[in-house]
Amino acid sequence: MSVKEMDALQISSCENYIKPVLKSNESAPTHFRNNFHSVRILEDLQSLRKNEVFCDIRFETDDGTLVFGHKNVLIAASPYFRAMFDHFDESNKDLVNIRELDSLVLQILVDYIYTGEFIATKENVQVLLPAANILQLDFVSAACAEFLEKQLDASNCLGIWAFADLHNCTDLLSSCEAFIKKQFLEVVKTDDFLSLSSEDMVKIISCNDLAIPHEEKVFESVVKWVKHDLNLRKDVLPELLEHVRLPTLASKPDILFNIVNEPLLKNNPKCNKYVLEAFNFILQKSFQHFTIPQTIRCKSRQFGGSQKVILMFNQYDTSPKCYTEWYDPATMLREIAPGLNECRKFAGFGVISDQYVFAVGGVNGSSSMSVSMLDVSSQWPSWVPMADMLISRRQSGVGVLGDSIYAAGGCDGNSTVKSVEVFDVSTQKWRMVSSMTIERRKFGVGVLNNRLYAVGGTSNGRDGLKSVEYYDPSLDTWTPVADMSEKRYGVGVGVLDNLMYAIGGYGGEYLKSVEVYRPSDGVWSSVADMHFSRYRPGVATLDGLLYVIGGKNGTLVDNVEIYNPNTNTWTIKLSGSGLLIYGGVVVDRPHNYH
Repeated sequence: MSVKEMDALQISSCENYIKPVLKSNESAPTHFRNNFHSVRILEDLQSLRKNEVFCDIRFETDDGTLVFGHKNVLIAASPYFRAMFDHFDESNKDLVNIRELDSLVLQILVDYIYTGEFIATKENVQVLLPAANILQLDFVSAACAEFLEKQLDASNCLGIWAFADLHNCTDLLSSCEAFIKKQFLEVVKTDDFLSLSSEDMVKIISCNDLAIPHEEKVFESVVKWVKHDLNLRKDVLPELLEHVRLPTLASKPDILFNIVNEPLLKNNPKCNKYVLEAFNFILQKSFQHFTIPQTIRCKSRQFGGSQKVILMFNQYDTSPKCYTEWYDPATMLREIAPGLNECRKFAGFGVISDQYVFAVGGVNGSSSMSVSMLDVSSQWPSWVPMADMLISRRQSGVGVLGDSIYAAGGCDGNSTVKSVEVFDVSTQKWRMVSSMTIERRKFGVGVLNNRLYAVGGTSNGRDGLKSVEYYDPSLDTWTPVADMSEKRYGVGVGVLDNLMYAIGGYGGEYLKSVEVYRPSDGVWSSVADMHFSRYRPGVATLDGLLYVIGGKNGTLVDNVEIYNPNTNTWTIKLSGSGLLIYGGVVVDRPHNYH
């Protein structure tokens, strides 16, 4: 009798004796799962492989080593083996020569396929990772990259960086780059640094966020690298010097003079033009406070944590001074920033190039025409006076288009005005442009698609406005757009992802509502309300989020709310300073921010 016939007889016999003991309505079907089943199967398969039982494939490496396996198991684990056994000549063979892989590495990877485990070491990881890439074993590749990342130090980071680039390990590559930038001063002391190619030197020294005390350290690293193989490298010095930001040493002329006397730079016209650029920048700085960098070489590098911070403007009702603070949203830390001697609680604020902060008007009396500027890139930033406006303005709207500061509307001391003026960077003076269609003060300003929007406000100091209009600098005209759904004065305005938000304000009551303007369809729509109503809050956008800072609603609101447009939700972050926060602008992280 055959096995099949015996099985059929046993089943038949069992069916004759089994009587149902449960009624169909007494229990529901139940799913059972043996969590150890797959583990036991793999263990048994590995045992079979080790004993060369039922193996239908052997791999032979260059040194003659044989590694056994089962095709079905290998195909299930690796796209490489699936392609091999499905489409190529090896599909009908039981012996395949593997030329790409070392026998020990192949054994480790086949063992991993059967066990889900492997051990990475300093000795094997550099051959294991590329081999895992060949076999398309993603877990092994990622684990090797993680192992290498944990070994990073100044002595090996450049080698691991090159290795990660060669084998397209993007996460490891990013980690190496971050480490190199953070530990730049230590990295330049290593032998690997001296062996870098000129292309890799450019990649490193062109980074905006090198952790250096000042630019002299980058220059010294370039000179050190060039002198290591002077005959072959001296010709690429101008190419490297292009990425050294010599103009940022304007506050350290003694260092710049030392650089000029470097023998490598003498009699090299291509290098001299960068030195001349630096001295011209110093000359400009010496007779004017405000010089917009025309090239990246004139901008200081940013490093450490977030590359941007928020400069907040605070006041005590009993003090004539304006207090400012640096606020880092990433850490929620606050530090004292340079203060203004005058209280500018009715001022407007604008920033050019994330570096030059303007406080425009907003003080009592004739000094409402005054303007102050803070250069956050200075070694010791402080507020300096700029050219006065042509008209006295309090509660005006201030916005930036390109390299120009616009001051619109406000109160001239007697009445609300609709006039508009712009700060001309070339002459560092103010000039008038076309007026708005109506008088406005206590309104918000947004910049969208190179247009300046005036949002809400009040004409008489009592009743809010729903109306919105924009200024087109190419036409020197103001054009009305759709009204908001609510009257708002003291409204905060922020622009994020090409959308403009009108936030809070006052319209018969303090408002917590928020609406957004989409220029694509020209209409306003509501989004989620804030947790707190806010009048005259500061608004800043950073890293895809909208920060609404302080304001009043009968009492001061001493916190920050953050809007995430992806989830349409607000999150509260407590500030706890006890000050009225009435403004905030995003700027480059200052040098002396800890």
